[in-house]
Amino acid sequence: MPSTVKPARPTIVVAGEEKPALGEGLAGLVIHETMSGLFRCEAVFGNWGNVGGSVGFLYFDRRLFDFGKAFVIKLGSDTVFEGRITGLEASFPEGRPPQITVLAEDRLQDLRMTRRTRTFADVSDADVMQTLASDHGLSPSISVSGPTHKVLAQVNQSDLAFMRERARAIDAELWMSGTTLNAKPRANRGGATLQMNFGRELREFSALSDLAGQRTSVSVSGWDVSSKSALTHEAAESVVSGEVGNDVSGVSILKSALGERKEALVHGVPINGQETQARAESYFKAIARRFVVGRGVAEPDPRLRVGASAQLEGLGPLFSGKYYVAEVRCLFDGAQGIRTEFMAERPGIGRP
Repeated sequence: MPSTVKPARPTIVVAGEEKPALGEGLAGLVIHETMSGLFRCEAVFGNWGNVGGSVGFLYFDRRLFDFGKAFVIKLGSDTVFEGRITGLEASFPEGRPPQITVLAEDRLQDLRMTRRTRTFADVSDADVMQTLASDHGLSPSISVSGPTHKVLAQVNQSDLAFMRERARAIDAELWMSGTTLNAKPRANRGGATLQMNFGRELREFSALSDLAGQRTSVSVSGWDVSSKSALTHEAAESVVSGEVGNDVSGVSILKSALGERKEALVHGVPINGQETQARAESYFKAIARRFVVGRGVAEPDPRLRVGASAQLEGLGPLFSGKYYVAEVRCLFDGAQGIRTEFMAERPGIGRP
């Protein structure tokens, strides 16, 4: 269990060395994480003070802040960001001392900055992800299932965009752990389970349950060249029933309130039955899971990361319950201190 004593300020580690002065001089911090990967950080520091017996700029000599250096943010003993410095920004506000902003990204930055056009033959998505990890010297932790493709084409895409595309097609999520590239289904991500009560750990919260994006089924059609036969698969509520629990799903409410609302995907042509099924079910899960979208502000907790399962209480019978954390922003400034903004989703709503 985390300590009940919360650190007042983050700890800054540069090139493996803890820098207490940076923690004291931190003016602002944003750490942003999403389900699609690429963890990024922006840290703002005062950049004016005593230097070698005179007054001047503190960090323009690149001895401490330099491109490519390891940059780590901790809350207590827990690491909340680990990456490398990719940018330095100077600001000179009127009436206030100069500041420097350090921009950092995790190792998915390697994939973001590599653009290619190439094809892969007779491969699964796991094979492609293994190859991409190897291309960038990353350790793969790939645990995904899906079809074997006769041909997959990466056309003028960055390696990150291509991997994100393949992950979405098979209902997988991407993230980095140091130099380990992870790709796993949501159910196997292994995020923390935590409880937050409104008025205590949960400072603010708003939630929207909306039928506009829901569908009662999604169908995908294609053509099997080898057998010269048509392909079709229809995904419906059963593919998310295990995530609904005792709630009422948005799919069920849509069907009873407005009737059947079916959708057909036509932007791609799958060429085998497994690919047809994967496309239909992945798309259906993505929209069904966002029936309820909540946005909140919480007390800082290193466990509150993308992939966590959050049990939110004190929100009434409709909106209390279990949410999947899909986006997190860890923030710090001098006025409000440390806090965590997050977006979470669930496929159902509580029973009144």
